Amino acid sequence: MKKSLAYVLTLLSLLVIGLTLTLPVDAASKKKTIVLATDSDTAPFTYKEDDKFKGYDIELAKAIFKDSKDYKLTFETVPFSSILTGIDAGRYQLSANNFNYSEERAEKYLFSDPISKSNYATATKDGVTYDSLDDLSGKSVELYTGSNYAAVLEKWNKEHTDKTPITINYVANSVTLAQRLQNVESGKIDFLFYDAISLKTVIEDQDFDLKVTNIEGSVGGDKDGLEYILFADDAEGKKLQSFVNKRIKALKKDGTMKKLSKKYFGGDYVSSLD
Repeated sequence: MKKSLAYVLTLLSLLVIGLTLTLPVDAASKKKTIVLATDSDTAPFTYKEDDKFKGYDIELAKAIFKDSKDYKLTFETVPFSSILTGIDAGRYQLSANNFNYSEERAEKYLFSDPISKSNYATATKDGVTYDSLDDLSGKSVELYTGSNYAAVLEKWNKEHTDKTPITINYVANSVTLAQRLQNVESGKIDFLFYDAISLKTVIEDQDFDLKVTNIEGSVGGDKDGLEYILFADDAEGKKLQSFVNKRIKALKKDGTMKKLSKKYFGGDYVSSLD
């Protein structure tokens, strides 16, 4: 009797082990959750609508990580000034926020292949045109500290000490692009310096009586107007960069990026990318 009971228990143990080995593995449980930081206030690249993340950068990121076997992508709204420090601290693994290239950023972070190409531009009252950085001498603007746009104008001031400097008023990240454009319209500041796509989008959406003029000539070198996704410059960041770049190539080739560009930008701002 004892032998029969032992035999039955052995069979049951083997059956349980067999079932355990043949049960399907939950693939989702093996995925690494990564956080994409964005300020949700840079339409049409990234914004929120009915509390949902929207925009070209957001939908492109979703397409990049769709059906990924290794990553589960999540989004978090973060003040612009805290995005890079959050990446430094490891709270966020990447950011898509209409980031342009700068040598200072390249010393600390990794860049994806470019995902769109716009132009540096100014927003001014109708009848006023600034189409070069020299035109901005003695004029006033509002910018975020640490932004690429601030860096461009700060550099111009340093390199042109013989001219009247551009007056840069640094504002809190809570001051939206629409609010700053309103300050141009009211005459509080002379112009806004930003990318042409964002300026045109917000001006049209808010019905501001302002005009957008592209800055002529080279402003930041051969990477003028190019937009990138940023990663931490570490082992995980390099792995993510490689994955994202492969997906960018595929999504450009299959027309997804062009489709998203037309949806959010109203035109093709990706086909000219190398």
